[in-house]
Amino acid sequence: MENSFGMGKHGGYRNLKSFQTATLIYDLTVEFCNLYMTYPTNKSYRTYDQMVQAARSGRQNVAEGSQASATSRKTEIKLVGVARASLEELLIDYEDFLRQRGLELWDKDDPRAKNVRALAYRTDKTYKTYRSYLNKPEAAANCIICLIHQANFLLDKQLQALEKSFISQGGYSEELLRR
Repeated sequence: MENSFGMGKHGGYRNLKSFQTATLIYDLTVEFCNLYMTYPTNKSYRTYDQMVQAARSGRQNVAEGSQASATSRKTEIKLVGVARASLEELLIDYEDFLRQRGLELWDKDDPRAKNVRALAYRTDKTYKTYRSYLNKPEAAANCIICLIHQANFLLDKQLQALEKSFISQGGYSEELLRR
């Protein structure tokens, strides 16, 4: 579908479940870091900054990729891939947090993890839906880990669809070359 400028439809990222989930991860990570990653609990602000930036990158690159889709599907795929990689980096930081403090990493079949995952199906979910998990560091980290796994699943599906579309239809640049 093209707009009045002859470019493909783009944007609409705010309606993407991957963007919505990445937004939750970003907001929850900022609060998590403010609660549990500050001095003297954490001797360095480096991890704090890296976690917040990885969460931000996960969100921002979904948006930027969606906007870039009008002129370059290739750039969209690249940026969604960057979002996915950023969230993977953040996942490792949360796993490190738990391990280094002797806290439990919930298995995917743990009832607590299942409860967090079930929240994804609510149509009215917001930051407040998950906020109660921030009361304890173990629950907070595990809740956000569950959200990261959900976002990564969504981004993997999004990447597969984008790559399939790019292979079958090409992108704006490829269309210009054809013309």
